Amino acid sequence: MQALDSRADQLRHQRSHLPELAEMATLQASRNEVEDQRRDAQIVVDDLVAAQRKADQDVEAVKARRARDRDRMDQGLIKNPKDLERMQHELESLERRIGTLEDEEIEIMEQLEEAQAALGELVQRVAASDERLAELAELRDRKTAEVDVQLAQVEADRGPAAEGLPADLVALYDKLRASKGGVGAAALSQRRCTGCQLGIDNAELGVIRATPVDTVVRCEECSRILVRTPESGV
Repeated sequence: MQALDSRADQLRHQRSHLPELAEMATLQASRNEVEDQRRDAQIVVDDLVAAQRKADQDVEAVKARRARDRDRMDQGLIKNPKDLERMQHELESLERRIGTLEDEEIEIMEQLEEAQAALGELVQRVAASDERLAELAELRDRKTAEVDVQLAQVEADRGPAAEGLPADLVALYDKLRASKGGVGAAALSQRRCTGCQLGIDNAELGVIRATPVDTVVRCEECSRILVRTPESGV
């Protein structure tokens, strides 16, 4: 029964420590960081898109005003020489304003291009992480299923192995397993307890030798149940 329980413990440990789980945890943490960067990059892109839209509108508004003033001048609607001079100065001011706005618009467009490139790279990294996480999840699920099959078989075998054992002995065994790292019963092999790996002195071996085979004996050092075998040396 101890061998079956130890095997079950090994399988459970194997299932909870699959290499895919560690890689998934590391990759998920990295993916979360990249996703945060992607969100920030998206905000930058959205802000620049809005800024470019506003810059376009500002340029078009000034150009529309310039066009209206030119039309008025071309149509001869400005008769007063002073008004005509003022209008010419205003057109020059509008030209300078358009130049400034267009320079700002170009700068925003360049910033937007860089921001979109950075965003695209982050999007690709997130996608690559998601793809790898999906692959790892598939591997994890397949390996977990394989371990579960083995574990189910071990658990099925445990029933017959425990059948007929006294309830108090099973209770003691379970208590020792809980407090002794999963090993409640250990073989006595070559005059040594395989639980604590300590040798048993001759006096104690004499006591064990004189104890009936149907009586439970325990290791004086670790208190585990000692299972006597032909290799015990008693």
